[in-house]
Amino acid sequence: MEIKETAVAGTLESSDIQIMLSKGTDGIVIDLESDVAKQFGTQIKKVITETLTAMGIQNAKVKAVDKGALDCVIKARTIAAAQRAAKTTDEPAWEVL
Repeated sequence: MEIKETAVAGTLESSDIQIMLSKGTDGIVIDLESDVAKQFGTQIKKVITETLTAMGIQNAKVKAVDKGALDCVIKARTIAAAQRAAKTTDEPAWEVL
């Protein structure tokens, strides 16, 4: 899957995460902003990276603003942002779920 444009998914509400995905050249680079980054930052980055890799994305810049999202929410927001960025929202990536 190729990123064609910058895309955003999610909100800044409590228990959610906002994912902004754009083209990258140096692998998957994640800029994480979270009040719980010390405790859960590694896990949040792992979920984002694994989800993007499963979708066939190897290069991306990710800006993630976490407000206490669970792993399932992080994964859903990452999938939505990736599909919007690749302009494939009409073809859900069911195998990634």
